[in-house]
Amino acid sequence: MQNMKVKYLMAAATILLASCGNSGTNETNDESAIKTEETHTYEYGICTDNLAKVEGTLQDGQSISELFNSLGIDASVAYNMQFLPDSVFNAKKVRSGNMYAVFYANASDTLHNALENPKYFVYQNSLINYSIIEFGDTLKGYTYNKPIEVKEKVSTATIESSLWNAITKNGLNINIATELSDIFAWTIDFFGIQKGDAFTIYYTEQYVDGKCIGIGTVYAAKFLHNGTDFYAFKYDTLNYNGYWDKSGKSLRKAFLKAPLNFRRISSTFTYTRKHPIYKTVRPHTGVDYAAPKGTPVWSIGDGKVIFKAYKGGGGNTIKIKHNSVYTTAYLHLSGYAKGLKVGDTVKQGQVIGYVGSTGASTGPHLDFRVWKNGTPINPLKMESPSVEPIPEKYIDGFKKCRDLYLSKIE
Repeated sequence: MQNMKVKYLMAAATILLASCGNSGTNETNDESAIKTEETHTYEYGICTDNLAKVEGTLQDGQSISELFNSLGIDASVAYNMQFLPDSVFNAKKVRSGNMYAVFYANASDTLHNALENPKYFVYQNSLINYSIIEFGDTLKGYTYNKPIEVKEKVSTATIESSLWNAITKNGLNINIATELSDIFAWTIDFFGIQKGDAFTIYYTEQYVDGKCIGIGTVYAAKFLHNGTDFYAFKYDTLNYNGYWDKSGKSLRKAFLKAPLNFRRISSTFTYTRKHPIYKTVRPHTGVDYAAPKGTPVWSIGDGKVIFKAYKGGGGNTIKIKHNSVYTTAYLHLSGYAKGLKVGDTVKQGQVIGYVGSTGASTGPHLDFRVWKNGTPINPLKMESPSVEPIPEKYIDGFKKCRDLYLSKIE
């Protein structure tokens, strides 16, 4: 076993997408995209001339050893496969319902029990990625990626009730909702979308075997919200990347609009609220977001954890110092993100805890608070500055890219 040789191969070919200022995405294809002689037949990158194939799906609770036994493959092979790199094959990660195939040589055309001399075992890790195990004097393993077909699209929709309904009504990829909310997270309040709002988006969709597997790159988008057009243009350089408005200002703000996905605002910023538990009028210098227990809570901006502990009526609390001006706090948490501790640096959008009802609370919610220069401010009215714009030396390249994308979405 110690002399067993493991060979790891990665076969790939690259499809170049339309790009601008290095803003395109390279989709990785496999060797099946390379032209081969018409006299040969290939599956999963394997020349299958004179091979017979048996395929099926892994059954619930079925191990690789049990599967191999039913396929006439020596049990020692399953044992030896544990020495392959996890990136090639990991028996602990196999899942019922995933496809497998075995290619045999010296096989009968009619009798399954006459199949012998297995040459290859193929296991589906995902719609794209497959593990290939080649049997022989030594066991070899490598991965295979199905070819990805990339299609450019321009889609538009007008909102009548919600973003989700507008997308589904127009037969668009539902992932567009996530892409738009991510791109415009710092400029549009997606909980305040109203009838008459609209969007146009220029993007790519990825297909495998004719089936859409998701969105590739969003190159540009225009979102009409409350009578104002908001633009986003993808543009990447060596040191600057992301989405920018028409003038080259980053759409990424210093802070997110909200620290979680919430159902409603149950209490707003006020100095004259009657506390639901203490029954006295006292300031509530934060915003209560009602959400189910366990809902992830994330930091609205980059910063440093300066407090993480149980704090009286606030229950489990986290405080983050973002810079010399702003500090935020997250109260009534049911728990903290694993491993998070005081002194840690967190990134914008990083999960720091989970909605709960600890402390003086009548139900699951997040009490979110913001201080500016040590003074409490209303989080819903907080102005958030943009990060630095595209430097002058890149602006001409950006404008060419922007104008090209504008021709697509206008």
